[in-house]
Amino acid sequence: MTSTARRKSYGVKGAPYGFLIPASILFVLFFALPIGYAIWLSFRKVQVSGLGLGAGARKEVWAGLENYTDALTDSELLDGALRVLGYGCIVVPVMLGLALLFALMLDSEKVRLAPFTRLAIFLPYAIPGVVAALLWGFLYLPDVSPFYFVLDKLGLPQPDLLDGGPLFLALSNIAVWGGTGFNMIVIYTSLQSIPGEVYEAAKLDGATPLQIALKIKIPMVAPSLVLTFFFSIIATLQVFSEPTTLKPLTNSVSTTWSPLMKVYQDAFGKGDIHAAAAQATIIALVTLLLSFGFLRAANRRNKQEATR
Repeated sequence: MTSTARRKSYGVKGAPYGFLIPASILFVLFFALPIGYAIWLSFRKVQVSGLGLGAGARKEVWAGLENYTDALTDSELLDGALRVLGYGCIVVPVMLGLALLFALMLDSEKVRLAPFTRLAIFLPYAIPGVVAALLWGFLYLPDVSPFYFVLDKLGLPQPDLLDGGPLFLALSNIAVWGGTGFNMIVIYTSLQSIPGEVYEAAKLDGATPLQIALKIKIPMVAPSLVLTFFFSIIATLQVFSEPTTLKPLTNSVSTTWSPLMKVYQDAFGKGDIHAAAAQATIIALVTLLLSFGFLRAANRRNKQEATR
């Protein structure tokens, strides 16, 4: 092989790596390095000498696992995790249940105005989370909400949705309203990929539309349900914008209502970026472990069903 042919061969073999270089650089600069820096900060702390005045009075030193120990014993962080757990128990099943129901209805042969209906259900997802929280927040306020005006005119009780237990329902409603459309599109797309011959065979066997939905459609879109459940769990663990946006409207939402709000408060409210980095690392690890465990369980179940 001549030198020219050899250079051409190397060029062809190295072309895929050349295309990967820009993405790899962006990944390292905006993903890997920030994560590494946050982990490094989580093992450091600021040591104050004397009154903390003068040069050298405040210096950064190695803290070991101290920040992690403090985070795991922090009652505010643990309380926020429990609140998010209760929030997720409402949001995830309701959102995915509605998404599956809407997808099955849109996939029905008798549905009318399907394109408009799909757009109407998906449209809330296109609205930014902060805007959606503000929109619903003002609808929850008794002084400006048209719903409270109607209830008052009808002489019906006017519940305070921004206080106590109803606050969880109010926050969950915002998430369900904004996220159902995206999950519906994922499930509906999966339904559209099912061959029509499967439905024809089921109809010839005398299956009703309800039986087709329960015994054919839902089992065949199980991978999409797993995917949407996976995304929903991650979004629930990272809830931040909704309670943060509603906080000025009610005293029931504290600055540490969710774990991410606690991280933000420690980093930018108290100026303790080292403790915040440790908390963020713990949240990321919990999210990773839950996601990995769920996906592994789902894959194991799929393999068991495939071998039957």
